[in-house]
Amino acid sequence: MHRNHRAAAWAAVVLAGALVATGCSSSSGGKKSEEGSAAASAGKANTPRMTVAMVTHASPGDTFWDLIRKGAQAAAAKDNIKLVYSSDPNAGNQANLVQNAIDQKVDGIALTAAKPDAMKDVVAKAKAAGIAVVGFNSGLDNWKQLGMLEYFGQDENIAGQAFGQRLNQIGAKHALCVIQEQGQVALEARCAGLKKGFKGKTDILYVNGTDMPSVKSTITAKLKADSSIDQVVTLGAPIALTAVQSLSDAGSKAKVATFDLNQQLVKAVQDGTVEFAVDQQPYLQGYLAVDSLWLYKNNGNFSGGGTAPVLTGPAFITKDNADAVAGFAATGTR
Repeated sequence: MHRNHRAAAWAAVVLAGALVATGCSSSSGGKKSEEGSAAASAGKANTPRMTVAMVTHASPGDTFWDLIRKGAQAAAAKDNIKLVYSSDPNAGNQANLVQNAIDQKVDGIALTAAKPDAMKDVVAKAKAAGIAVVGFNSGLDNWKQLGMLEYFGQDENIAGQAFGQRLNQIGAKHALCVIQEQGQVALEARCAGLKKGFKGKTDILYVNGTDMPSVKSTITAKLKADSSIDQVVTLGAPIALTAVQSLSDAGSKAKVATFDLNQQLVKAVQDGTVEFAVDQQPYLQGYLAVDSLWLYKNNGNFSGGGTAPVLTGPAFITKDNADAVAGFAATGTR
């Protein structure tokens, strides 16, 4: 199916509410590479041991990436894979981590392409070395052009449009879309989609997502300067929870809704502190990215035929269905 037609169809599904609670972002990582610990699994493959490198653009302290890693670790435990995880929010440093994986002669690489241009050369080098590369989470518009085998994630522009249309339904008039990393393609696409789907006014506010006190003060200052803002849209759970504090500090009557979940965010949706969240299912992204490399090596499989991504979201989490997700969130997998 042509991407535009597929995107339109996906948006229709979302807006019809067919996607109920089922799941850019956080990390406890940094630059250090670590072998993933085994997660609970329902059996273990007897295929030869293989090594997979997962390289992301995670920023330290962003809990989103903990969910990615847990999914990756679960797949690795099942598939007899040695998982080596590393991350760096700087695109050049991330590319160097991918090069390190190539030098180590890993069997497969799963990476995020938040800054696609920075990944172009190293993906080509991996392919030249005979190493399969799959993308996930960031880079949906660029994975084929970069030459990756598969992609697992959410169409962020379509998710943003669905988000904006939901704001129309609840009567919002002036939204503030908070981007925690300027130039990060997935985050920029979310706000671009929001502006397209939302009938009201949309302002963009850039903050430094690695400095939460700064995030809080920047959002507070914006809310104090413009009392017409009635909706704050954040692109990560930690930013959303900080924005709630900013509302209080600014004496604002605006509401907060967000992309992405963590355990605290699900609780905030349950108690009404945050209106709703869009879940792209990061655990599923990590799981599928690693499992796909095992399938490719051992059976020649690749999802989407090399032409279509595997979509893991968006799913809306609201007060009506948050209880169904809360149990999984409590175990750190949603």
